[in-house]
Amino acid sequence: MAKLYVIKIGGNIIDDEATLSSFLKDFAAIEEKKILVHGGGKMATRLAEKLGVQQQVIDGRRITDAETLKIVTMVYAGFINKNIVAALQANQCNAMGLCGADGDTILAHKRKHPVLDYGYVGDVDAINTDLIDSLLVKNIAVVFAPITHDQQGQLLNTNADTIAQEIAKGMSDLYEVELIYSFEKSGVLLDANDDTTVIHELNPSYYQELKAKNKIFAGMLPKLDNAFAALKSGVSKVIIGKAEDLAELVKGHTGTSIIND
Repeated sequence: MAKLYVIKIGGNIIDDEATLSSFLKDFAAIEEKKILVHGGGKMATRLAEKLGVQQQVIDGRRITDAETLKIVTMVYAGFINKNIVAALQANQCNAMGLCGADGDTILAHKRKHPVLDYGYVGDVDAINTDLIDSLLVKNIAVVFAPITHDQQGQLLNTNADTIAQEIAKGMSDLYEVELIYSFEKSGVLLDANDDTTVIHELNPSYYQELKAKNKIFAGMLPKLDNAFAALKSGVSKVIIGKAEDLAELVKGHTGTSIIND
């Protein structure tokens, strides 16, 4: 079975031009099939401020009203996505930038919550693996912006970590998939403020033990829950680590490897 890397890049890296440029050079150098999923960074928040559109964040998740949806679509699926694609072309990596509405690649529904109204926030229902694979077999790297749709004409703002996980799960019937979450930290840390405390290997029982002792930084919990869910659904390996170390993350030489018991 051929290998496929599904790599998610965090928003803080998007905001740092030099780091992003170096990361995209390393991504372009990966010889196997590859998909990049990117977050949004702070540009949407800055643009919203300039336009006077009030932003509301609850538990780290952006409430997406109609005006905010316009902004995140312009920024994520427009400016950021196309700049990444252009940078990859400059590194001799043929790439295509998509959001979930393009080719019906990611179908989602508006999030339902008993108390909160997240607005136009989507939860993923289906991945169009056939269409994605048709691009991969032509050696095109696919770059996904975190915008999906509901097949009723409604775009939805969707968590990029979740999109990466769902794509990795969907493609694992066709490929040996490795999912890499790359961001500004060196991996899963025992001390969120100390990059030298990387946990090199994390299995479900050790994860539960650390969670019970409140040893895992709260912001990392959704990422790890996604990682273990991906392993249960056929993804062969999940690695979490520093974007600057992408070449070593791909080899499994650094970061935190998430494994089954």
